Amino acid sequence: MTGTTLPAPGELLRRFALFLDFDGTLVEIAPTPDAVRVDPALPAILASLHRRLGGAVALISGRPLETLDAFLAPVRLPAAAEHGAALRRHGDGQPEHVDVPSVPDAWRAQAEALASRVPGAIYEPKRHGFALHARRAPAAMPTFEAALRALIAEDDRFLLLPAHMAWEVKPHAADKGTALRALMAGVPFHGRTPLFVGDDVTDEAAIAAAEALGGVGLRVSEAFGDPAGVRAWLADLAEEAGGATAA
Repeated sequence: MTGTTLPAPGELLRRFALFLDFDGTLVEIAPTPDAVRVDPALPAILASLHRRLGGAVALISGRPLETLDAFLAPVRLPAAAEHGAALRRHGDGQPEHVDVPSVPDAWRAQAEALASRVPGAIYEPKRHGFALHARRAPAAMPTFEAALRALIAEDDRFLLLPAHMAWEVKPHAADKGTALRALMAGVPFHGRTPLFVGDDVTDEAAIAAAEALGGVGLRVSEAFGDPAGVRAWLADLAEEAGGATAA
């Protein structure tokens, strides 16, 4: 199923595993990555659904795992961070770091220097790659794209991904679709039907993977309108599950 097709709440709670993107899905896009605001009720809603689905609720994000945990504290969920380069199958478990290459230090230095020359631009380091954000400097997006494409041109282990007013360099081997499949292969997800919600081009692989496994891939703009719509849907699910919906 695709588009705006939502399973009935009772069916979802009985049969599905829930996979959620973070930026643009659970929270609104902010001027800088650190400036996003988490709705105070969201952690408790996610915790309620995590309990009701037997642990089968996970985040799939380009963010580092530590960042996701900090935003949703004290709740810790299963997660695929940095597009699946780090996998945590249980909220109280240790992450598995997937064997993927990391960008050379020279690339990091060049990207950081490029961002430093553009007022408002931000260089965001990650374990295996990095991103250049231009939400406060949108005119720099073409310059960043050209520079980063030239940077990775000689090494096909890496690719350049567009995001919300940003460009990210990441390993080819890690993507959200591979991450979703990896989580679905084990407890507590195995045997359930995947439902993924995302909003960006980086989420297309997970949408495709969920559908290929007989599940549902939903785009925020089509199914919910915006992150507030996603949160309202999750709150309704938590209420249906009989859990608390307030922090």
